[in-house]
Amino acid sequence: MKILGIETSCDETAAAVVDDGRTILSNVVASQIDIHREYGGVVPEVASRQHMLAIIPVMDRALSEAQVGWQDLAAVAVTKGPGLAGSLLVGVNAAKGIAFAQGLPLVGINHLEGHIYANWLLALGSAQPEPAFPLLCLIVSGGHSDLVLLTGHGRYRLLGRSIDDAAGEAFDKVARILGLGYPGGPAIQQAARGGRPNAYHLPRAWLRGSHDFSFSGIKTAVLHAATGDRGSERAREGRPAPDERARGMKLSEAGRVAREVPVADLAASFQEAMVEVLVEKTRAAAEQHGVAQVALAGGVAANSLLRQRMRERVPLPVLCPPPDLCTDNAAMVAAAGYYLYRAGRRDGWDMDAIPSLRLTSTE
Repeated sequence: MKILGIETSCDETAAAVVDDGRTILSNVVASQIDIHREYGGVVPEVASRQHMLAIIPVMDRALSEAQVGWQDLAAVAVTKGPGLAGSLLVGVNAAKGIAFAQGLPLVGINHLEGHIYANWLLALGSAQPEPAFPLLCLIVSGGHSDLVLLTGHGRYRLLGRSIDDAAGEAFDKVARILGLGYPGGPAIQQAARGGRPNAYHLPRAWLRGSHDFSFSGIKTAVLHAATGDRGSERAREGRPAPDERARGMKLSEAGRVAREVPVADLAASFQEAMVEVLVEKTRAAAEQHGVAQVALAGGVAANSLLRQRMRERVPLPVLCPPPDLCTDNAAMVAAAGYYLYRAGRRDGWDMDAIPSLRLTSTE
């Protein structure tokens, strides 16, 4: 059963064909990173216009690479939310038009569902068992930090989420503070490779008795440490001697250039603190709920330190999609579409984009 997936929730225009929810026959992504890098983040109006230009060529290429025609498809799955309103509308309307014209069922997918189902995907010719339920999934992206318990396909229980900044949002903001550019996740990881992860004592918000996350405090602590504001001396474990890492590294958040700082040390300390909280809270939730496996999902799941520490500290099988399937793509949407279509999910022609759509508990 082949499903066409369409994803346009933010700044990637993507289409893919997936067979039986697992085998990727094609996965085409037209990225807008180079366009938005100039602005330090995604500009919604620019993103939606780029989607309009790219959506038809991307779908045509996905079908061509998969060597299938419309008659070979069982359904069309599309991200209906959450995301940017204009971007979502392009994908939803394209999917509705195609499904109507070709007489195909339409399945609307929550973007977070898609990220979860990236863990089911396989390259053509690969083989491995399906993930086992009950499954705990940590979804960490630019807009979300969620711990979700899955007891079956389409059966979710939301255990915890960020009460302020999402993990990916914190990475982007700290990268901007340190003048490392956009997107922040890869920039922080690259800068941290030359740094000392214990150079700065940054706060960890544990929120005891809860599976929720909070990352606004660590972002503020990095800002204070980087600009010399209050609290920076308490955050630092001694003042390192000037070296090559500190020379020529300036801050550039909204023109605030305060002084030279050891960017590598600060990036490494920030990454260490973020990963510690994500891993330990996931480990505790997995232990409490007696799950069979733990999975990672979302753009931040591509972080190599997070993947390494999760496998080291969680005494269960840990699933990690390949980095290119952690970021937004349509194969994950098609995979989710297959399993939810089999479970009976269908959407009508009145389906609309829902920018604030949440992944709600179904148990």
